[in-house]
Amino acid sequence: MLKILKTKGGEGYIDVAILVLCAMLVIALAVKVFPVYIAKSQLDTFASELCREAEIAGRVGSETSMRAQVLREKTGLDPAISWSKTGKIQLNEEFTVTVSMQTDIGLFGGFGSFPITLTAQATGKSEVYWKK
Repeated sequence: MLKILKTKGGEGYIDVAILVLCAMLVIALAVKVFPVYIAKSQLDTFASELCREAEIAGRVGSETSMRAQVLREKTGLDPAISWSKTGKIQLNEEFTVTVSMQTDIGLFGGFGSFPITLTAQATGKSEVYWKK
């Protein structure tokens, strides 16, 4: 009996089974976490495009609201948008737009799932001179 327990014949099968299990867990983790990185990238683009629209229009108003709606439809994201200034922005005045949204990193179903807040910020300067 002791001789049978000391033999190493089948050890490779157990090693391969454990290796496959670990590989599947890593792949499952990657599939759940990578969409968050993609959402962060899209949020950064969302903020920079909104900022550019405000730079060109010279104000935060209907143009930026329409652009935000188009970006929402394109990306599927629905972030909260806050501006450092509203209304007309004079030539070379600096402003900041902050976009934030909450997303859920769900590792394995309900287990290990927790919400995180993604935030993107863009700063720009108005390119429009408003007569007073």
